[in-house]
Amino acid sequence: MPRLAAMLLLVAAAPAFAAPSDGAPYGAPIVAWNYTVREGDSFLSIARRMGVTMKALAEANAVPYPYTVRTGQVLKRPGPAGAPVPVASPAPRSGPRAALPVRAAPAPRPLPEPLPRHDREMGAPRLSWPTSGAVIGRFGVPAKGRPNNGMDLAAFAGMTVHAAAAGRVLFAGTEPERFGQLILIDHGGGWVTAYGYLGKVAVTEGQAVAARQVIARIGATGEAMKPTLHFEVRKDNAPRDPYTYLPVRL
Repeated sequence: MPRLAAMLLLVAAAPAFAAPSDGAPYGAPIVAWNYTVREGDSFLSIARRMGVTMKALAEANAVPYPYTVRTGQVLKRPGPAGAPVPVASPAPRSGPRAALPVRAAPAPRPLPEPLPRHDREMGAPRLSWPTSGAVIGRFGVPAKGRPNNGMDLAAFAGMTVHAAAAGRVLFAGTEPERFGQLILIDHGGGWVTAYGYLGKVAVTEGQAVAARQVIARIGATGEAMKPTLHFEVRKDNAPRDPYTYLPVRL
């Protein structure tokens, strides 16, 4: 699969892997929530690199037709369809309130951390853990003010990173916005795994890989401050909780 189409995998649905009909280059995928327009960018190229429609990008940023942007302009990524809209909390009522009877609060009981669900979707590949190490970032838990679409595992620099399942490498290179050295592997049926913050990359685009094959080494590239692996599971570009598809660690 062409390099340029593969770079959109993190931010574009599976049908978008094919190269655009007008022959325009994609550039690196944009996975950040905000993007600053650079010289040579067009509204169309930015929308394609984000994996969204021009209409959705225009509505999210109040950009009128014919969608003209300027260098230095900041565009925000449209939220996913069906995302809940924040509702403002009602303002507190003024005036005196009737005193409520004071009751002794029961002793708090520590709640156990809920176990991850392991309900699998039909056709999902059987995945294995891409590396050992402690989970320090979980799916859906905000990190640095942004939602985490995967999981982060702390590891030692130079440790091996393995393909979570057999597939074909769609992208292997640098993603400049967040994830540094990045690998995307297509497992068929719209399922893709992503491996970010890598050090040395050991595979190339278009290469077929076996399950558990070494594809890279742990690094600290992109926005990682220490040796870490960022791992994502996506179905038709919609993020899935990796815990649902990984075996339970004993």
